[in-house]
Amino acid sequence: MTAAPPPYVPGHGLLRDRAVVITAAAGAGIGGAVARRCLEEGARVVVSDAHERRLAASAAELEKEFGADRVGSLPCDVTAEDQVQALYAHALERFGRIDVAVNNAGLGGTADLADMADEQWSRVLDVTLNGTMRCTRAALRIMRDQGAGVIVNNASVIGWRAQKGQSHYAAAKAGVMALTRCAALEAADFGVRVNAVSPSLAMHPHLVKVTSEDLLEELTRREAFGRYAEPWEVANVIVFLASDYSSYMTGEVVAVSSQHP
Repeated sequence: MTAAPPPYVPGHGLLRDRAVVITAAAGAGIGGAVARRCLEEGARVVVSDAHERRLAASAAELEKEFGADRVGSLPCDVTAEDQVQALYAHALERFGRIDVAVNNAGLGGTADLADMADEQWSRVLDVTLNGTMRCTRAALRIMRDQGAGVIVNNASVIGWRAQKGQSHYAAAKAGVMALTRCAALEAADFGVRVNAVSPSLAMHPHLVKVTSEDLLEELTRREAFGRYAEPWEVANVIVFLASDYSSYMTGEVVAVSSQHP
């Protein structure tokens, strides 16, 4: 058992020349790690986020490192259908096709159900579940016409496991899992795969802001390796699901976790 993360894994060209759209890709979380990993694997990427300033900074950094011809960006609030449509139209115009869609946008928070307002419940579900539905739907319409494509949704182990104060987030993530499985059966008819990852504990700045130190320590102790996942470790599994190495997988929810009960 070790608390140290493994060495960073270099790219192997798994997504060479693929066009990828990623939501919630600004900053140092899973979405940002996915964008970098996809570029390292040879993809062309359109990154999106609801936070325009952070998105601009992230896109500029990626453009500087990987080239402006391989990086596009557009702000998008996944709760707004017109913005979702604009994002996918922009990606299609920029690269001519969309090979991979990574639906990463989600919203958490902590509140006991007895004290939760309708607005808290609705906001988490609208971003995390409805937003994933909107983006999956937009991608499916384009990929159906192409006759090919891959969608990877970001779920969570909390969709399987109970945790106090997380009924809204758990319900949303369980919904993402069910959405993934049903969409996969429909999409198989036109050659498109739909899968999801289900991380346990991947550390990033936003999680630190919305989670108490005591809870983070408790969750870390439950991990078999005695540490949280690095965002790029989750991104590696997303890249695998987006690549041809997972060509026979669809409707699957892959746990990215070392957590034990």
